[in-house]
Amino acid sequence: MNNLQNGYNDPLDAFEPKEASQLSRREFIKLSGMGAGLALAFVSVPFSKSATAATEGREFNLFVQIDPDGVIRIYSPNPEVGQGIKTALPMVVAEELDANWDDVVIENSPVSDEYGRQRAGGSRSVPTRWEELRAAGAGVRAMLIEAAAGQWGVPSSEVTTNQSMLIHAASDRRTSYGEVANLASELNPPMVDSLTFKAPDEYRILGTRITGTDNMALVTGKPIFGIDLQLPNMLYATYTKCPKIGGRVLKANLDEIKALPGIVTAFVVEGTVGVTRFDPAGVSVAPGVAIVAESTWQNFKARESLKIEWDTGEASKDTWGDYVEAAVDLRGKEGSTVLADQGNASQVINDATTKVSSQYGFGFVSHAQLEPQSCVAHWQENMMEVWSTSQTQSSVRDSVSALLDMPKGNVIAHQLRGGGGFGRRLDNDYIREAVLIAQRVDAPVKLQWSREDDMAFDFFRIGGFYNMQASVDENGKLNAWNSHAISLSADGEKPNSGAGLRPMDFPGELLEHFKHTQTLLPSKTPTGPWRAPSSNSYAFVEQSFMHELSVAAKRDHLEFLVESMGEPRWFREGDEFSLNTERAVSVIKTVAERAGWGAEQPEGRALGLSFYFCHAGYVAEVADVSVDKDKKITVNKVWLVADVGQIVNLSSAENQCQGGVIDGISTVMGLEITMTDGRVDQTNFDQYPLLRISSRPEIDVHFLNSGYSPTGLGEPAFPPLAAAVCNAIYTATGDRIRELPIRKSGYTI
Repeated sequence: MNNLQNGYNDPLDAFEPKEASQLSRREFIKLSGMGAGLALAFVSVPFSKSATAATEGREFNLFVQIDPDGVIRIYSPNPEVGQGIKTALPMVVAEELDANWDDVVIENSPVSDEYGRQRAGGSRSVPTRWEELRAAGAGVRAMLIEAAAGQWGVPSSEVTTNQSMLIHAASDRRTSYGEVANLASELNPPMVDSLTFKAPDEYRILGTRITGTDNMALVTGKPIFGIDLQLPNMLYATYTKCPKIGGRVLKANLDEIKALPGIVTAFVVEGTVGVTRFDPAGVSVAPGVAIVAESTWQNFKARESLKIEWDTGEASKDTWGDYVEAAVDLRGKEGSTVLADQGNASQVINDATTKVSSQYGFGFVSHAQLEPQSCVAHWQENMMEVWSTSQTQSSVRDSVSALLDMPKGNVIAHQLRGGGGFGRRLDNDYIREAVLIAQRVDAPVKLQWSREDDMAFDFFRIGGFYNMQASVDENGKLNAWNSHAISLSADGEKPNSGAGLRPMDFPGELLEHFKHTQTLLPSKTPTGPWRAPSSNSYAFVEQSFMHELSVAAKRDHLEFLVESMGEPRWFREGDEFSLNTERAVSVIKTVAERAGWGAEQPEGRALGLSFYFCHAGYVAEVADVSVDKDKKITVNKVWLVADVGQIVNLSSAENQCQGGVIDGISTVMGLEITMTDGRVDQTNFDQYPLLRISSRPEIDVHFLNSGYSPTGLGEPAFPPLAAAVCNAIYTATGDRIRELPIRKSGYTI
């Protein structure tokens, strides 16, 4: 029996509106005006004034506009939250367009159903847009070639392109894209099957380092983030919710607040009864008190005088210590629900001479994106206009229209750059709060959360525990595996968001004897996707436990890990979410070679190795760690080797991996959210210590060119880090760490 899901389902799919989730790529192409060929006719997308007011360029499709002066405007559809997607997606278009990158100007696209799923999550932005954007660029190039050939009276086959120029070598004629753009845009679009795409060895843009389109604005402090937005006559709002998650307002001193300087109004929002759940397109709103003022400062000062009596009857009563005690009681036991059972894992392990049994644990963590939640909303003439940093822009209009019970066409959404996301901005709860406030005010309103709001009312990375048992045979080879996930659940039937075990080819598909069980403990604390959901915690468990097994078997860990992958094979060929052991072994061996695995290390210093496959990405990491007598650690260097297929922007790809390593060290060292009787204990960074820049290690990033189409990088680089560091600590000290964060074991950095 194996009830573990095969393949991969994006956890966000369950929250997509049905009409969006049921669209095939071909249907999407038809809806966006691409029916005859590939969207290469004019489209009706209402480009923002900032993108079109100053130009007379011709729009070829949803993504490309070419001005007579040769400026090529490419519209980037997916939300930018620091992962570099605003630059990466236009690079795909520009490559197939054969554009000179210096001619390209990048704009955010409008938020429109014509763009399909405009979201940033699951490391899916590049892979889901890859074929579509290649075709968009190649199609425009084909139309430009046809237009130039017609002008010159030569066959299209004789016209070539290079760096935004059209060339007829036989007659030594050249013209720019801008000079034929008007004529080209009037042509019938080519059929999809007729398009010619570049081979990877012809790429001039893809795979190179391209600086982010917003980088200069970023480093010079330009107001480009959502929190920076200013509109004429704008007012400023805060929203105070019950500290015990899920409580509702009984009464508040509203008259006193309204009398304070600069306060425009204050009122109660009844909201939704009980604890809200992660649902990007949903309508739930936590109850609270809204204050609207003439400035943020006046609002924050008034909020200090706010007195609210809360009804906590439906609120969470979760206490983290209770879950720790429950896990202790379950140590060494199997779960009541069997999710997978093949062979006879329990008996094989029980009879084995060499076996290991351990319990691992990890706490809740906050997204802690540096820009707290902020949204501007304006209600006028039965229209709601929203400016937000949502990672699920395609769900904003659905959520707002459902909440306000109005046609979706009456909701206008604008996407703004977010100052980090890591999954927090996937839910649109703060946007729903903003629009309910805006409905009560005759002006644009900016809702601004504080850091304390952000930390108290997150959709947290869920905490949990694993009982792990396994054995090796007389040759020191892994032969049986029995894991028990101790997870948290609001309904007692399924784990809360982020707690479910990801589909698992390793080691289930490789072993004759494999069992996985589950126990669900009741919990109301809201949880949601957090950088590499599930994998971000389970990889620490799996790869640390693999190291325990190699030590017990008295095997070199590199040798043991490679052997455990078995013969080279792709478990479900063609399924990018299915493990390809050949690719896995390649990144493991390469990272070990680059790190000098096996070399003698000084006392108190060691290398730790870890590998994990998630989000269709193969990543192996080696951490070089020193530990002194006071348990202070130094992560000297981390080597990371990844296979994620074709690299789009080498600069942002390296940045994503470096960020994953730094985020991983920060999390493994000190990050934990606890709660007492339903109230989050931590309030700000003084209690939630992010890694300081002085503790940043040297990071060596290397990509393998496996010839596959690109997959995402925002998440796969994170999961292997924790086990790599902890395995190194064990090798250096003999101290096995089975609980995160490791400061709870007395370690500092």
